[in-house]
Amino acid sequence: MLRPQDGPTRERRSLSGLWRLRLDPEGAGRTEGWWRSPLAAAVDIPVPASYNDIFPDVTVRDHVGDAWYQTSTWVPARWAGERIVLRFDAATHRATVWVNDTEVVSHEGGYTPFEADVTAHLLPGAENRITAVVNNELTWESIPPGRIEEHADGRRKQRYFHDFFNYAGLHRPVWLYTTPSTHINDITVTTTFDGTTGVVTYQVDSTGKTDTVLVSLHDASGTEVATATGTTGVLRVPDVHPWAPGDGYLYELRATLRDSTGRLLDDYRQTVGVRTVEARGQQFLINGTPFYFKGFGKHEDAAVRGRGHDDALMVHDFALMEWTGANSFRTSHYPYAEEVLDYADRHGVVVIDETAAVGQNLNIAGGVFASGKQMSTFSPDTIGQAAQRTHLQAIRELVARDKNHPSVVLWSIANEPDNVQPEARDYFTPLAAEARRLDSTRPIAYVNALMGSPDQCAVTDLFDVVLLNRYYGWYFGPDDLATAETELEAELRQWAERHDKPIVITEYGADTYPGLRSTVPSPWTEEYQTELLDVYHRVFDRVDAVVGEQVWHFADFATAPGVFRVDGNKKGVFTRERRPKSAAFSLRTRWRKGD
Repeated sequence: MLRPQDGPTRERRSLSGLWRLRLDPEGAGRTEGWWRSPLAAAVDIPVPASYNDIFPDVTVRDHVGDAWYQTSTWVPARWAGERIVLRFDAATHRATVWVNDTEVVSHEGGYTPFEADVTAHLLPGAENRITAVVNNELTWESIPPGRIEEHADGRRKQRYFHDFFNYAGLHRPVWLYTTPSTHINDITVTTTFDGTTGVVTYQVDSTGKTDTVLVSLHDASGTEVATATGTTGVLRVPDVHPWAPGDGYLYELRATLRDSTGRLLDDYRQTVGVRTVEARGQQFLINGTPFYFKGFGKHEDAAVRGRGHDDALMVHDFALMEWTGANSFRTSHYPYAEEVLDYADRHGVVVIDETAAVGQNLNIAGGVFASGKQMSTFSPDTIGQAAQRTHLQAIRELVARDKNHPSVVLWSIANEPDNVQPEARDYFTPLAAEARRLDSTRPIAYVNALMGSPDQCAVTDLFDVVLLNRYYGWYFGPDDLATAETELEAELRQWAERHDKPIVITEYGADTYPGLRSTVPSPWTEEYQTELLDVYHRVFDRVDAVVGEQVWHFADFATAPGVFRVDGNKKGVFTRERRPKSAAFSLRTRWRKGD
């Protein structure tokens, strides 16, 4: 799915701004047809943003069910005769959309875009009403999973198994855009090298009758460096400037459709970074050179706006990551806004791109931290075939959206799932196969929780890279860093001996209350966080198979209220307001050594 853009044949209009919002916990709006008229009893709501923290109202924060969004927009008269598309960059976790009185699209999944051709339903030269009902309910069939508790007094409580707040709403921009009736609807680009020559293979998909497809590649100065004709082809670039970590050099591919007379039908511009990625033995290679991941797990999370995308916060976060010396991050635990990947492309920041499959381990979420009972994660009564179908579609939409981003070097298809239960293999085998079918140019992985050791994991052989979340010295053996160092090194060496794969530690850290200091490091102090990270770093430096370290977490973030969390998860090396803790300076010293 191509992003909206302005150009010779296309025009876009942002619908970001204030919409009207009405919560509907009883689900009355669908039967009463709320989309047919202006929303009654509605309030203003910013888009993009989560609705949960905008108002000082617990019923809004903890709402479960439908939330109705509505806006009116003027459609230019000049758009008459054009194909008009309505696009939502994300609606968490699912949505149905109407234009005026007509339903135009429904979508499942809270972090990937969806759109509809609304040419027949909009009136150019007039005001048009757009209504979306966004539902935040999590079930055994959704990604991520959850369950709803029905209370005797009629209240409904959402329970979920992931350790971050279940923000909901229209988190990313909404667009109207135009294309010609005959138009380009997808471009796929892959790259490699032939010595110092860059080899760019492309495929242009289009609709309608097209006589000629012209493709050209331009360097950063705008100079044309290669051309080709046809829906598929190869562009060769002598003395190519590769995309590389720290060097976000981008070419621009221009694809045009023309009829038999040479008249321009459509034009689309796609950025291209020429690079290769490979997991070979115990190395992770970018452009054939070993790469070491330094960075963070992150969240799209901020005060007031929740998970809503914000350009100012995005640029600030990237600046802070650069300040620490980080070269990478993981989109934990869902695909991030496309603006984030665009920025990473331009600045040479490496990304592990992850689906929203988090919380698929009931023996962590429902066992260790809740009832203490062992539970079956993958079963007909819990996460079964319906969830697997949802998960497959999530992988397809992730790859379709992000396949052309050079910053994305690895697909992570799940975070901390149950990987010991025998049924896990039946669940993950088709998911891994589908990810490989969709994209043979990138390695694939899943993130392993501490409960799945090298000799117990039932699925590691399905993947190319070992991603490990480890909390020795925190959840396991808190306040005993000497034992943590011994146990961590012993386990990492087991992984290296049993599986000839590169290892990236995708989570490690400790909750730290900012400003809590002590001459004797103890849990929750800034000194303990720093010393725990130092312990892990010493171990990483002794185990050759470790090719990356991504601290959990970049910044403190919101979670569901509970006795395990005080005002959210405090493992950030920055506070939620982006103030550094002591560990941020320690990481800067390590990661910027030699700069």
